[in-house]
Amino acid sequence: MEKQSENQEILLDIPVEHERNIFGGLDCYVKKIERTLGVHVILRDGSVKILGSEGNIRAAEHVFQELITLSERGNTITEQNVDYLLSLTTEHSDVSLADIDRELIGYTIQGKPIKPKTLGQQKYVRQIQEKMMVFGIGPAGTGKTYLAMAMAIQAFKSDEVGKIILTRPAIEAGENLGFLPGDLQSKIDPYLRPLYDALYQIMGADSFQKNSEKGLIEVAPLAYMRGRTLDNAFIILDEAQNTTPAQMKMFLTRIGFGSKVVITGDLSQKDLPFQAESGLEQAVSVLKNVEEIGFSQLTNKDVVRHPLVQKIVHAYEKFEAREKYRESRKNNGRKAGRK
Repeated sequence: MEKQSENQEILLDIPVEHERNIFGGLDCYVKKIERTLGVHVILRDGSVKILGSEGNIRAAEHVFQELITLSERGNTITEQNVDYLLSLTTEHSDVSLADIDRELIGYTIQGKPIKPKTLGQQKYVRQIQEKMMVFGIGPAGTGKTYLAMAMAIQAFKSDEVGKIILTRPAIEAGENLGFLPGDLQSKIDPYLRPLYDALYQIMGADSFQKNSEKGLIEVAPLAYMRGRTLDNAFIILDEAQNTTPAQMKMFLTRIGFGSKVVITGDLSQKDLPFQAESGLEQAVSVLKNVEEIGFSQLTNKDVVRHPLVQKIVHAYEKFEAREKYRESRKNNGRKAGRK
């Protein structure tokens, strides 16, 4: 078998106006590509020379071509874009980030485009488009709530639904907050703040306030859903891992005609009492074979916050897997001892 040459090179043209965006501050993206793919990149005005083995330089060329396409479409290249492209390349995946980037959902109030940024997010968005009800399950930072919110606002603006309802269980995140001052709304608002933040960013505070006063956009705790039938609405249940089975069943049976529902949650961040069953976990098990319901399982690869968040999520996943393995070994040992 002929040994592959380590001294091959390829010259790639890069538009000068996109160099800074593609190379990153102090050429940090280029350095990351070099380290990950084992190539040497020489930067010149309007072009890059890539040196290395044929397979590696072709991989690096593909990464640069994808980054050029993203930049030419007006995207600001982020470290997450580069990391995701490199992970796809090292896994020999035929997924194109440039193809994913074509799927525009809408714009923020500042005019920033809202798009899926990973294959998992793209599948999630498509399921929301196609299914009446979708469960979006995954770790923090995967865009579960934000993308659902963007889809809800677009459906509302295009008159596909007449109302947006956003809800989450009012449960403390591992803290006993005690007595909160103020009226009922003041007590509830801290639990719902993340939903308000996303609404303001996508819709703008003024537009939200006007539609809220008309009753067309509602942000409320899950307990407020009891006894209602929700027709012609886009309904998002956030932090669903903190619902009890009874609360989840109550919510699911509120759905009326012409409505679309997205239920989001992270099963690794339950704030329920110790050993209490999550309504989200039970619902996924009970409803998995219902054709009209979609299930999107996002992973640490779909994290689009700071790259450190992705590493933290991955580290916790490994830790929790080890703990489950140890616990199962311990339980098996106990059973063997009883025999």
